[in-house]
Amino acid sequence: MSEQQPIIRFEAVTQQYDQDEAVLKAVSFEIERGKFYTLLGPSGCGKTTILRLIAGFAEPTQGSIYFNGALINRVPAHQRQVNTVFQDYALFPHLNVFENVAFGLRIKKMKTAEIRSKVLEALKFVNLSGYENREIGEMSGGQRQRVAIARAIVNEPEILLLDEPLSALDLKLRTEMQYELRELQQRLGITFIFVTHDQEEALAMSDEIFVLNGGVIQQSGTPNDIYDEPINRFVADFIGESNIVSGKMKQDFVVEFAGAQHECVDQGLQPDEPVEIVIRPEDLEITTEDQGKLKVNVDSQLFRGVHYEISTYDDAGNEWLVHSTKKAVVGARIGLYFDPEAIHVMRFNETEEEFDKRLEAYQEAAHAD
Repeated sequence: MSEQQPIIRFEAVTQQYDQDEAVLKAVSFEIERGKFYTLLGPSGCGKTTILRLIAGFAEPTQGSIYFNGALINRVPAHQRQVNTVFQDYALFPHLNVFENVAFGLRIKKMKTAEIRSKVLEALKFVNLSGYENREIGEMSGGQRQRVAIARAIVNEPEILLLDEPLSALDLKLRTEMQYELRELQQRLGITFIFVTHDQEEALAMSDEIFVLNGGVIQQSGTPNDIYDEPINRFVADFIGESNIVSGKMKQDFVVEFAGAQHECVDQGLQPDEPVEIVIRPEDLEITTEDQGKLKVNVDSQLFRGVHYEISTYDDAGNEWLVHSTKKAVVGARIGLYFDPEAIHVMRFNETEEEFDKRLEAYQEAAHAD
């Protein structure tokens, strides 16, 4: 088998229940071996459905799913080299840690010595050595999650699916577990596919992110690709915070918005084509009014610990959100400076067909890279 062959491949997969609108709409993508993938999107976008299809808990209405090059549409879940960590962990409260992790191995009727060896090794991987006899009710939320992961990896799956496993944890523990999951994936070297609606979680943990909405993959790429080069308004608005305003592409490398023309790095659009401009809040620098490319009034300000979140508006009524370590004065008139690279230009009001063509071209270019 070629090392270049994807471990999972979806070809025009559609999932529809009864007469309802399709949950997935002709979705195609590839998953490479040994990477951390995140399916990101709002509730109902189709991300959990993809997980269920990979796990074998559902069959696609149309299309084909391949595992290591073999068609698996009708392969039952227990015959797939896939394990799932669910949102509620699904641990057995009447069994201790050892027996929870050993459960699947006992179903396979492995020998006692082999079970013990594998369970202890799995617990060591998730930093739970010495917890074998602990009752589940005595474990913290983070510890329970690690037990669930140990139970999944003890079966030596080629893919580990994680369905929003951090959602029940408090903020501090969620952050800690993000680091632990990423480190664990790298140590194990197996493919992780992680489902979340939390943008920061996806950006922090992933090798590659699939952003979904309405049953369609809107964009895929590295966290930097997704954040710095959103392909449409949904992605720009969903991933992090964005300033999005209307404008016109005057010519290659020159765009007009907020009443002035600005140098940018975009090209290939028509002269005077309507566009939308994206500038991230952290890319706006507070300066004096005469030095700013934008002249704005400070409307409000909140301290967020590592930066100030400053709401401003220009003379045309556009709101500009600024993240800065500098403190502003509410009611003051200031300038905002930004580099040409901070401007991202998106086509305005493109049709679904135009979007599909541009998305296909984008994905082909990203795959070639």
